[in-house]
Amino acid sequence: MLARQLATPPFEMHLALDGMFWRRLAYLGAHRAPAWFVRLAPPVIGAVIAIAAPQARRKIVQELERARGPVSAWRSAIDVTHTFANFASCLTEVLSSGSKNGQAPEVVVHGRPQLQALLALGRGVIFATAHTAGWETMGPFLAREHALRVMMVMGRERDPSASELNDSSRRAQGGLDIVHVGDNPLASLPLLRQLRDGGVIAMQIDRVPDGMSARPVRLFGRPGAIPEGPLRLAQLTGAPIIPVFSRRTGHRRYAVHVREPVMVSRHADENEITAAAQRLADALGDFVSAHPTDWFPFNG
Repeated sequence: MLARQLATPPFEMHLALDGMFWRRLAYLGAHRAPAWFVRLAPPVIGAVIAIAAPQARRKIVQELERARGPVSAWRSAIDVTHTFANFASCLTEVLSSGSKNGQAPEVVVHGRPQLQALLALGRGVIFATAHTAGWETMGPFLAREHALRVMMVMGRERDPSASELNDSSRRAQGGLDIVHVGDNPLASLPLLRQLRDGGVIAMQIDRVPDGMSARPVRLFGRPGAIPEGPLRLAQLTGAPIIPVFSRRTGHRRYAVHVREPVMVSRHADENEITAAAQRLADALGDFVSAHPTDWFPFNG
C-alpha cells in the first residue's frame, strides 16, 4: 500500500476521484451548502460520477454481477447508478458531521434483542462489518443507547489527507474511534484491551488489503477470502464475532441487520477457524446479494 502511495505523484493523487481535492470540495459543500442541497444534490452528483468515471463504473458493474448474478444491461445501469448515488449520499452525511447540516442518523436495528444480550455479557464484541451504506452509524447508536464506543479497524485510503478528513468526520459523529492497524505492529494491543474491557471492535471483512493475513472462503459461490484478524482476535479473547451489516433507507436513515454470532474457541484448530470464516463469508454474501446497491466495493 505504501509503495503504491509513493509511486503516485502527490498532485495526481490529490486530483484522483478519491483524492483530497474532491473530498475537500465535498466536505465544504456538506458543511456550508443549504440543507436542501445537502439532501437532494448527492444522488445527482453520484449519478454524474458514475458516467464520468469509467474505471470505477466498470469495477462496480463487475462486483454487482458477482454479488447478484448477471442481469440485463438496463437493470445493470440502474443498479450502478443507484450504487454511486447511495455512496454520494452516505459520504455527504458523514462529511456534514459537526456542521449546521450534521444530524444524528436514525438507526433501526434488526436483531436488537440478540445484540443487547451479547453486549450484556461484558466479554467484548467483535463486529464483522463491510463497506456498506452507513457502516459508521453503529458508533453513534451504541454511544447513545449503551454508553459504548466502537473502535473501528480499517486501512487508510490512497491519499492520506483524504483519509484523515474522513476519519475526523466519522469521529465527529460520536461513539466511533478509528484505528489503522497496518501503520504499527503494536497497534493490535489497543484492540485486545478494548475487548478485554468489554468494549466493541468493528472490522470490515469484504476487503483484504495487500500484506494482510487472509482465510480462504467461498463468497458469492466462488473462491474468495476474508481477513483473518477478527478470527484471531476472537480466539485470543473469547469475544463473539457478530456479523453486522447496514443499508440506507432514506435521508439519514439506516437499517442495521444483526446476524447470528460466530464463536471461535481458544483452542480452535485450523478446520474450526476455516469453518468460522465461512460462516462470516456466508453472512456477508447473503446480505450483499439481497442489498447489492448498498455495497461499495470501489477498492480491493
